[in-house]
Amino acid sequence: MIRDLLESVYERSLMAQIRHIPHHVAIIQDGNRRFATSRGLIRKEGHRAGADRTEKVLEWSHDLGIQHITLYSFSTENLSRDGEEVKDLFDLFKDRFNRVVTDERVHRDRIRVRMVGDRALLPDDLISVITRAEEATREYDSYYLNVALAYGGRNEIVRAAREILEKVTCGHHTPEQIDAALVERHLCANHNLPPVDLVIRTGNECRTSNFLPWLANGHESAVYFCAPFWPLFRKIDLLRAIRVYSQRRDALAA
Repeated sequence: MIRDLLESVYERSLMAQIRHIPHHVAIIQDGNRRFATSRGLIRKEGHRAGADRTEKVLEWSHDLGIQHITLYSFSTENLSRDGEEVKDLFDLFKDRFNRVVTDERVHRDRIRVRMVGDRALLPDDLISVITRAEEATREYDSYYLNVALAYGGRNEIVRAAREILEKVTCGHHTPEQIDAALVERHLCANHNLPPVDLVIRTGNECRTSNFLPWLANGHESAVYFCAPFWPLFRKIDLLRAIRVYSQRRDALAA
């Protein structure tokens, strides 16, 4: 109880230091497996704890007025993990996307749910569930939850380069027309994400792991690395990250 009281006081102190709220926050959710190991749990339980924490973080983000959240939930590199773990993750994703369709919070707050990544790398049953969630929220435009699955920044750029090359070959574009704006249109054609303002990574890893390189690195977003494993991520950690973004905005304006 004393700890809860102290955290509440600290949260208010952090809020008082924040002058700017980011429009788009990208989160690398790291540490589910290490959390499970530290608690003597199986990996599946660690991933489920991480999914539960995600719901809390989305609530905090909504309360703070963050309009776009993009979660790095499953990278292209994760496909090489143990087959049983990958299946457990896919089952967990199906469960959470299924919940979107009937979640009253999603419809009340008009949250549009979208997948970012290479759909060709995912099984048909998972794609079917994702598509149903996307269709159920397609008309919403108040908040956006973007879930990166089978995502890799380099892979995304390669796919965009192929599309542009095909259009040049067909005469839709000339080589001289290829510029940053054209590349960005192809990178974001399927999900129309805005530039990233803040990248958060949990689990005490200080790297961005190929996540949204064009929208994050290309736009010089603020980056916040923190120690807690994702299932242990607190509102205090989110507010600390936003404080870093806010301080950077103030410094740029000075």
